[in-house]
Amino acid sequence: MSGKPHGILVVDLGAQYAQLIARRVREANTWCEIAPPSKALETAKNMELGGIILSGGPSSVYDEDAPVVPGELLELGVPVLGICYGLQWMAQQLDGRVEPGEREFGRASISVLKSEGIFVDIHGQTVVWMSHGDQLSAAPPGFEVYARTETCPFAAIGDSSRGFFGIQFHPEVTHSVRGREILENFVHRVCGLTGDWRPESIVESETRKVREQVGENGEIVLGLSGGVDSSVAAVMLNHAIGERLHCIFVDNGLLRKGERAVVESTFAEHFDMDLTVVDAADRFLAKLAGVIDPEKKRKVIGNEFVEVFREEAKRFSSAKFLGQGTLYP
Repeated sequence: MSGKPHGILVVDLGAQYAQLIARRVREANTWCEIAPPSKALETAKNMELGGIILSGGPSSVYDEDAPVVPGELLELGVPVLGICYGLQWMAQQLDGRVEPGEREFGRASISVLKSEGIFVDIHGQTVVWMSHGDQLSAAPPGFEVYARTETCPFAAIGDSSRGFFGIQFHPEVTHSVRGREILENFVHRVCGLTGDWRPESIVESETRKVREQVGENGEIVLGLSGGVDSSVAAVMLNHAIGERLHCIFVDNGLLRKGERAVVESTFAEHFDMDLTVVDAADRFLAKLAGVIDPEKKRKVIGNEFVEVFREEAKRFSSAKFLGQGTLYP
């Protein structure tokens, strides 16, 4: 790690939780990255790390196929917040005790015992969302109880000297009334991050990365569908290298009404991109003639798109890079 710490690493331990946690961290104006356990340590060491959040997940720490989380994450000298399964893994790793309990799913009222650390300005009782089977029966050495419920005596624990906190509930969901504040307290108060990141920083950082990778004279070919993924990628790449980006839009004859015209006006005229529109409707429909099975149709369309795109891309002989839009941008 180098430079001033400014980012949070969210370790994805399963289910849908990690993406929502990351969203909440970004809403707190803090940069974060998501990594699976197998990539977590490498990612942590290659970012300006300010703290780690271990997400929830569907596994038990006793399952044979439970996520294998590198214990070294707890030795990096940064604060750690374990959520649900993340709490259980951290507690077991630090000589606490986790035991099977009755399945708890739904709203619960917790009593805050220590309005410190992740519970700054949160007093008394508040409603949270529980979703777990196992739970702590003994906290690790050095940890204190920060909150509890009638059925969960270790609803929240913490070791303030190391900045280690664990909560059995899910603060990332809206059902946890003060959940957003708990995550903000971890990011800003425990990790000491300033909250000066904004979403536009993504464009700036990705633009810089593209320019470094492509170079001053490099060119990119991108398949532009008009959907969110490829459109975002196209605009960002155009921002980075301008006319050295070559977009190819394939009209396969199966588009929504007016979609081709919208793509042409938006990207060729409004954004002034180098856009090639290929009318391949007859070609696609001929390939689909007599095909009934939906899965076969998808394969025919996908294979034919690759062929059309490959043929058109050959015209850009100086382009050594392929642009690709994904869900993540």
